Amino acid sequence: MLSVVLNRFLGTVVLFILPLTLGAETVRLATFNLQNYLVMDRSVDGHWREEYPKPEAEKAALREVIRAADADVLALQEIGGPAFLEELQRDLKAEGLDYPHAAILEGPDTVRMCAVLSRLPFRRALAHETVDYTLKGEAGQVRRGLLELNFRTDGVEWALFVVHLKSRWTVREDDPTAARERTAEAQACRDFIRAQFADPESDNYLIVGDFNDLRDTAPLRRFLEVSGRELSRMAEAVDSRDEAWTFHYRKRDIYERVDFVLLSPALDKRLVPGSAKIVDIVPASLTGSDHRLVSVELEF
Repeated sequence: MLSVVLNRFLGTVVLFILPLTLGAETVRLATFNLQNYLVMDRSVDGHWREEYPKPEAEKAALREVIRAADADVLALQEIGGPAFLEELQRDLKAEGLDYPHAAILEGPDTVRMCAVLSRLPFRRALAHETVDYTLKGEAGQVRRGLLELNFRTDGVEWALFVVHLKSRWTVREDDPTAARERTAEAQACRDFIRAQFADPESDNYLIVGDFNDLRDTAPLRRFLEVSGRELSRMAEAVDSRDEAWTFHYRKRDIYERVDFVLLSPALDKRLVPGSAKIVDIVPASLTGSDHRLVSVELEF
């Protein structure tokens, strides 16, 4: 189901339409994995806590990063549900950053969800809860579904898709890092998008989120091209040190780029040169999450 928020949560709906045309010339869009903004068993200050919310210090750090990014449209992963999104929306507003419009996808994964906070009113928000695939003869579903928002900016219509692909943790011995499952999810999402937007050279869309894999892997390639045809282009985001990693696996001290912004060739023409950034300018950049926020600017 899809929950849409305007100033406050108004309930669960399937489709929300605003007959408005935006007047902005430049739109800044960001994606950010909040790392378990939910209730779960976790270690807090060296003590194991059961059914414990994300610590307030980590929440404050997330908000500092989000305020520094100052995005018009913010795609989120690993939010715990409507109540958690409403809390984040309310706390940001209290600190001077107002996102009056929001949507959250409550899909097969009832713990970690995808959502969007936005200054800009969207024309509609769609929760694609059931995105099916077949893997080795077995039927499956994209765990976090596919969240779609449609905007109109200065008369130009464009679509935002938010993904959070399967993590590398799995109990399947025949797929030890869940690479096959993640690729199946990517292909299912790709095919779903292609069914709506058949001409990437003229259709304006972008796909953002946590892909849980690297740029040269099968899941990413599924979104970038098919049968030699270009479907999207990767925004080459870097931080203030010209580094491109977005995820730090502390246990093994590994730095990887797994969070991406992919734009259709048509929308890539509207990407402001040099605007693709990874936020690292605030001390809290890796305090609230093990991911870093990625942002781009689109010019209409």
